[in-house]
This record gives sequence, structure tokens and C-alpha cells, in this order.
Amino acid sequence: MNLTPPCFETAADKLAALFDTPFGGKPKGRFRISNKLLRQIFQRRRLYDDDIRQLTRSLLERGYILVDMDSFFVVLSANSFVNYRRANEESLR
Repeated sequence: MNLTPPCFETAADKLAALFDTPFGGKPKGRFRISNKLLRQIFQRRRLYDDDIRQLTRSLLERGYILVDMDSFFVVLSANSFVNYRRANEESLR
């Protein structure tokens, strides 16, 4: 059994691969993952803010967004946001 926790790159690769894996009745796409399962990926009892920041950066390099929802995390494709409408100064008035 390997007791060395995976690096952020390896964890990001696992999460990116999960995005393209069929489960939950969908062929691929966004998903949520519990804090517990994310800690299990890292083989740690606790994840710190800096750990989450590093994982977020690693996922972003792969085209995915990690959203911390306090009790779980969401992984989305960064492309999901491309067609969002843009706020400008006029819309804020």
C-alpha cells in the first residue's frame, strides 16, 4: 500500500478524468465530491486552505473549476462560463 499522498497534479488528473467518466446516469460532466472523498484522494485527515488553492490552480490549468461549497466541492468545466452574459457599467446602474 502506497502511503505517500498524491501530489496536486495527480489529484487534479484524477478529478479531471472523473469529469469525463460516466456515472450518476450521465455520460460525463460536472459533479460534486465530498470533503471526505477529497481527503481520501490525498490520503490525509485534513485539507488546508493552501491545499485547496493549489488543487484549484492545478485543475484550472486543465480547464476545470473547483468550487468550495463548504460541505462539498463542485468540479465544472471552465468552458461552461464562456457564453455567460457579461456585466458592464451600464448594467450596474
